[in-house]
Amino acid sequence: MKKIILGIIAATSFVSCQQDKIAFVDNTKVINDYQEKIDIETKFKGKIEIFDKKADSLGRAFQGEAQAFEAEAKKLSQQAAQEKYNALLQKRQAMGQQLQMEEQQLSQESQKEIDSLIKKVRTFVKDYGKKNGYTFILGANEAGSVLYGAESKDITEEVLNALNDSYKK
Repeated sequence: MKKIILGIIAATSFVSCQQDKIAFVDNTKVINDYQEKIDIETKFKGKIEIFDKKADSLGRAFQGEAQAFEAEAKKLSQQAAQEKYNALLQKRQAMGQQLQMEEQQLSQESQKEIDSLIKKVRTFVKDYGKKNGYTFILGANEAGSVLYGAESKDITEEVLNALNDSYKK
């Protein structure tokens, strides 16, 4: 009797395992080829170029002031030259702090959008899996969460196409 029950349990387990629909996606490819990420990168590339131009412009202006100070310092008393030098140094520090703050703000804004995008992709893949009857969708990445998967189980392109179609809408 026990053998029959164990046999039924084993058969049921085997049949239920056969019904699991498992696939994997290449996380890196999905994220990197997702049009919204490409758009975010383009937007921030433009912002970074604007920031770099501003920093270069401020740097050139400061360099001009420093050169003017050098020429003027020879004509000033030591104390007056020291005061102007200290004022110039404070201006340089303030400019550096301002640029550093703007750079951090830009970096934080970029990171916030990328984090939001990753959450969005995870939610999309989860919903995609539910809608298409998958028991598991594994993520393949460089860390090695999927070391091998048959190509027939790779749904990266399907998910990426669906994700990009959803973004276009």
